[in-house]
This record gives sequence, C-alpha cells and structure tokens, in this order.
Amino acid sequence: MNTLLNVENILFYAVICLYFLAMIGYFLFIGLKKERLAKAAAIVQTVGLLLHTAALICRGIGAGRLPMTNQYEFATSFAWGLCLVSLVFIAKFKFPVIGAFAAPVILLLIGYAAMQSKEVKDLMPSLRSSWLGFHVSTAIIAYGSFGVSFVLGIIFLLREKMKDKGFWDQHVPSREKLDLISYRSVCLGLLFLTFTIISGAIWAEQAWGSYWSWDPKETWSLVTWLIYAVYLHLRIRRGWKGKTAAVFAVVGFICVMFTYVGVNTFLPGIHSYA
Repeated sequence: MNTLLNVENILFYAVICLYFLAMIGYFLFIGLKKERLAKAAAIVQTVGLLLHTAALICRGIGAGRLPMTNQYEFATSFAWGLCLVSLVFIAKFKFPVIGAFAAPVILLLIGYAAMQSKEVKDLMPSLRSSWLGFHVSTAIIAYGSFGVSFVLGIIFLLREKMKDKGFWDQHVPSREKLDLISYRSVCLGLLFLTFTIISGAIWAEQAWGSYWSWDPKETWSLVTWLIYAVYLHLRIRRGWKGKTAAVFAVVGFICVMFTYVGVNTFLPGIHSYA
C-alpha cells in the first residue's frame, strides 16, 4: 500500500511538470507560430494524461477503493477529466489552440489538488456504495466537458480581437463553428451532469433515507444544471447563439467551480468530504 502511494506521489508531481511543459509548448506555438510546437505540446499533454491515469490507478489500488472520495482525489480526477476531454476535442477538430486555454485551467485544478491532504482514510459509511464509481465518474466527465465549453466560450469572445488574422483563421475555427463545438460540449456535459444528479439522488435515498435534502452541494448542482438547461432551451427554441451562448458557457463553468470549491469552502454540508 505505502509503496503504491509513494509511486502515486512521484507520478503526481511528474504530471504537474508535464502539464506545465505542455502549457508552455502551446503558448510558444501561439507566440512563434510553429506547427511542430503544437504537436509537441499535444504529445507532452498526452504523456501527462497517461501518467496521470497511472497515478490514479496506483492511488486506487493503494487505498483499496476508487480514488474519488475526498477533495484531493476529486480535484486530481477533475483535472484528468478536463485533460482527456480537451485532448479529444483537439484531435477531433484539429484545434490545438484549445490546449493553450485549457492547460492553465488544468494546472489550476491539479495545483488545487496539490494543496489538499493526501492522507488515505477509511470510507465513511455513506460512501460505501456501488453508486460511488458511477456518480463521481459522470461528474468528472460532466465537469471536464463544461471546462472545454468554458475554454471555447473564452476563445469565441476573443476571436474578433485576435491579431494576425492569417494565423488565427488557419488555427481557430470560425465563430459559427466555435459556437457549434461549444454547443456539443455543453450537450455532453449536461447529459452526464443529469446522470450525476439522478445517481446521486438514488444513492442519497439509500444512504440517508431521502432523495433530496437541499444540501448546499445538491442545490448548487441543480443551479448549474438549470443554467445549462436554459442555455440549451434558449438555443433550440429562441435560436440564441453566438456571444450570448459563449457568455452562458463561461458563467456556467464559474458556477461549476463554485459548486466544487466554493460550496466546500463557504457552505459546508453533508457533501463536505468532496
């Protein structure tokens, strides 16, 4: 157990270094406009993701449970999810500029994880459930998808202010395509957030005897869900796209971060362990 946790600790800090190098690579790609730097940054980020995966596996085996039950474990898993989803979107849409905006957010998340206690504790009774893996895994994918939509929203809002139009036109999609990619990311995130809330309600009924208790994290998860649901409703029924949709994506992710960090810090409740 201790050996695996020591390996996980070494891998964790190696991952931070790799994500930092990837961020620098993406920044240099934008600054120097060299294609090979974007490819190198993506490779470094991919290696970081693989080592990050190995670190989570070591943590899980060493702890004897899924590594998703406290602030440290969820923060590093959140960073892993955002890294994975951003790489998928970079590869699918041939859009390495995403990396330059996503990498700092990934580093902030994993930096937050580094500040949390890594102590392995026994699971509290309410967490000893088969719902743990599904509930937290869907939250990680949802948050990662919303993180990508946040990044795309920022890029959209800055698109018209970007100088050197030749470079940006080559490496950043049009505002219409940015809007469409962000929409797909929000759809993916909202789908998995729905799974998160439903599975959490079922789990809560088994653990505490009530599907919904208006705990601060439950309430803010619902607020987040409603923000993105309004986004989709207005887009489908009213045709709201473009700048308004980008602002919604940015505000939605701010709400996601408050749900995760702010609620635990300022509004403790029965979910204060994660």
